[in-house]
Amino acid sequence: MSQLAEQKPYFLDPAKFRDPECTAKGETRAAVTLQKLETLWINTGTLCNLTCRNCYIESSPSNDRLAYITTDEVALYLDEIATHQLGTQVIGFTGGEPFLNPQMLDMLELTLARGFAVLLLTNATKPMLRPRVKKGLLAMQAAYGDKLTMRVSIDHFDPVWHEAERGADTFEPVIKGLQWLTQHGFHVDIAGRLFAGDDEMAMRQGYAALFAERGIALDAMAPQTLVLFPEMDARLDVPEITTECWQKLNVHPDAMMCASSRMIVKRKGADHPSVVACTLLPYDERFDLGQTLSQAAKTVALNHPHCAQFCVLGGASCGGG
Repeated sequence: MSQLAEQKPYFLDPAKFRDPECTAKGETRAAVTLQKLETLWINTGTLCNLTCRNCYIESSPSNDRLAYITTDEVALYLDEIATHQLGTQVIGFTGGEPFLNPQMLDMLELTLARGFAVLLLTNATKPMLRPRVKKGLLAMQAAYGDKLTMRVSIDHFDPVWHEAERGADTFEPVIKGLQWLTQHGFHVDIAGRLFAGDDEMAMRQGYAALFAERGIALDAMAPQTLVLFPEMDARLDVPEITTECWQKLNVHPDAMMCASSRMIVKRKGADHPSVVACTLLPYDERFDLGQTLSQAAKTVALNHPHCAQFCVLGGASCGGG
């Protein structure tokens, strides 16, 4: 075993991320307090037409651990935002693949009509390109314009790397969907992943070349147009975040997702949806904060590897670049 391996185990130490108040070394665990609910994420269900190799939420054609949420259930949370004047500006929809939810267009229309900006995460393949869905999207794009942003997942500009993650014959379908969106004037951004060993500039240059070759009018150099996420793997060893880390890392707790957002999930068999701390932790019941947004306005202990790997050390946020 190398000296590096002895100092830093490859797999996560099972003593870590146990106690919400203390780390395995007995230090005070860092926590984040909700400052303002700027973004409310809604998980539309975990079913997806693709099975990606390292999907953090394990979406697939058979994973229905999170059930389809309904328009009526979404309306209750939009009502709560209005009643309590929470000031929420953005509603994000994620899955699974949102366009597999039969009520997705109705939920979009409701949310946009209420005056929210919408960020919808999609793989832009067959479910989005059904005639009924395209017709509905075109109508909403005409009515609401840039209030609707479509975030398309393209894991890498190289088809080989993209399909290593997403499966065979998945690259051309997403390019077709992206071309349709950009040709019809939708506001689009791209979600890529830093998993293939490329640095950020090399990735942006590669995407720029792809977009130019395929006639896709997007600026890959713009951080808000091409959002590059760090890889996540909860099995791997990462440091626990203590209260002293904020100053050492020059990171402020208010920059974390859980300081400005929450996510609605509906677990299979549940009578009602729940509010969880963030998009990355849909299954861990330690991060279930209650049934209402008011109940969910709690301080969140950074008691999961994703808190360290993605948010604090990775500097990432699902809301943007």
